Amino acid sequence: MSTPPGAGTPPPAQAPPPPARGRAGGPPPGAGGPQRAGGGFRTALGGLTTRGRSFVAAGVAAAICAYVLGQSDLLRVGLLLAILPLVCVAVLYRTRYRVAGSRRLAPSRVPAMSESRVHLRVDNVSRIPTGLLMLQDRVPYVLGPRPRFVLDRVEPGGHREVSYRVRSDLRGRYPLGPLQLRLTDPFGMCELTRSFSAFDTLTVVPRVEPLPPVRLAGEANGYGESRTRALAFAGEDDVIPRGYRHGDDLRRVHWRSTAKYGELMVRREEQPHRARCTVLLDTRRSAYYGAGPDSAFEWAVSGAASVSTHMLERGFAVRLLTDTGSSVPGPEGGAGYAGDSSDMAGVLLDTLAVVDHSDDLAEAAGRDGGTDGHGNGLARAYEVLRSSHEGLLVAFLGDLDEEQAADVGRMRHRAGGAVAFLLDSDDWTAREPGGRYDRPEERTAPDAAAGEDIPLPVRMLREAGWTVLSVRAGDSLPELWQQADRYRSREEQQEAGATT
Repeated sequence: MSTPPGAGTPPPAQAPPPPARGRAGGPPPGAGGPQRAGGGFRTALGGLTTRGRSFVAAGVAAAICAYVLGQSDLLRVGLLLAILPLVCVAVLYRTRYRVAGSRRLAPSRVPAMSESRVHLRVDNVSRIPTGLLMLQDRVPYVLGPRPRFVLDRVEPGGHREVSYRVRSDLRGRYPLGPLQLRLTDPFGMCELTRSFSAFDTLTVVPRVEPLPPVRLAGEANGYGESRTRALAFAGEDDVIPRGYRHGDDLRRVHWRSTAKYGELMVRREEQPHRARCTVLLDTRRSAYYGAGPDSAFEWAVSGAASVSTHMLERGFAVRLLTDTGSSVPGPEGGAGYAGDSSDMAGVLLDTLAVVDHSDDLAEAAGRDGGTDGHGNGLARAYEVLRSSHEGLLVAFLGDLDEEQAADVGRMRHRAGGAVAFLLDSDDWTAREPGGRYDRPEERTAPDAAAGEDIPLPVRMLREAGWTVLSVRAGDSLPELWQQADRYRSREEQQEAGATT
């Protein structure tokens, strides 16, 4: 049997604890119970190899000849030949339910095009050694070939550990398992297979590119690197106390309120007003062309993950919003911005790992007269944004028509600053064999100031106050992120000059 590269590499020094040995023969917690097909020992007889069946046939034939010829010595030989395979079946059948298997992923969440190592452990929880073992783990084909390992006999109470690597260029959630174990006896008379029921999930998240720190629009509206205090520096008389809770620092006891209310009261902690950022991801199927890890849609998903992670690291409270109107975190999160930064980053990446194109049927229903009055899908996102005032709005958009661009333009009024990355899907497909590059005439409009033609959606968004960057195949998000800062600074200077 061939093993994949890196097979047999020992795991880190901190190995998982040995399996629990409560009741004899029971698998350890988390190892997964055996899948007994029914039939018991009779089913196990089906695992006899060609050698084992030959021994049984030879033993039966010798016993018949001994009976016919009256040779007692030949009868003993026949019984030995027939009983030996049956004994091997009995021992192996008893052994396979006293072998425990477990799996550990390191790490269980990896970016696309990165590797994760899977560690397998087999424990012999019986009092007799095992024979030759063949270990096989079931993995999706996108993660690589199915790993197989051949293990030597395992002593009583011993264990064996092997590992293999998995890699995926496509984001998503991939099940690993079940783990299958094939046991053979030392004489090669029988082979039995045991399958464990435990599964593990490998989450492949979009690639996150580090972004340079820039000062984007909207910080004058109460967010940015500087934070305001909800309970401002008002003074001792304006402090809002609360009841004492177990574990509160006694130095925070507010004695005047304690005397007033007759119970122990403490000063509230200052609660910072977190800067807000909404990342809008356009998932409409009709807005993107092509598929695969280098497609425009995957670039948009990776960009949304990079911006969300970057803003969380800067202390922003981030919300992910799609064109369907669904947001993470949801409305129950208190305006959708609650949660610790590290935990929120994991939630957002897990969501982006499985995000897919929005349903075209839902868009068709909207065109036929949906509840929001618009049929292009982006109006649903606007309905979510219009209920609250956003801080910074960063959008990753596909192809837009005039109506869709108008909806996106109205979103600018609900944000302190707005940056749009408009992906040119035609450029992605034009660089592929047989790709198209037929930009419609009606989607461009002359820009007299710049002396060049620009797409009409770009012009509409810029007139609405968006900072728009056209994204083509091969563009780098960190460079575009810096360009957005330079464009916005230039727009502010032009506005200041016009005012004076």
